[in-house]
Amino acid sequence: MKPVVGMVVSNKMQKSVVVAVDRLFHHKIYNRYVKRTSKFMAHDEHNHCNIGDRVRLDPSRPLSKHKHWVVAEILKKARIYTPPSVVAKTDSSSNTEVLASSPA
Repeated sequence: MKPVVGMVVSNKMQKSVVVAVDRLFHHKIYNRYVKRTSKFMAHDEHNHCNIGDRVRLDPSRPLSKHKHWVVAEILKKARIYTPPSVVAKTDSSSNTEVLASSPA
């Protein structure tokens, strides 16, 4: 088997990730390209992978019932959203002015 490239869709297990690998093939009857997705469980020794990372998997000996792949490298890290810190200003006089100036 040759190495495959895919996207991490789950990392909820210890030292394991689920990677979705997309492939395109030409359908002879429809004369169109069809996209198929396969999910592989892979071994992530140091728990570095996060959801959305693009990784390269290498085949290995069977590590468990479903794990036959090892994460060789992380090609692209996912951008993790961090909400900006909100500083709330609570000035009672400005709130009453806003309420008083708005038309009723």
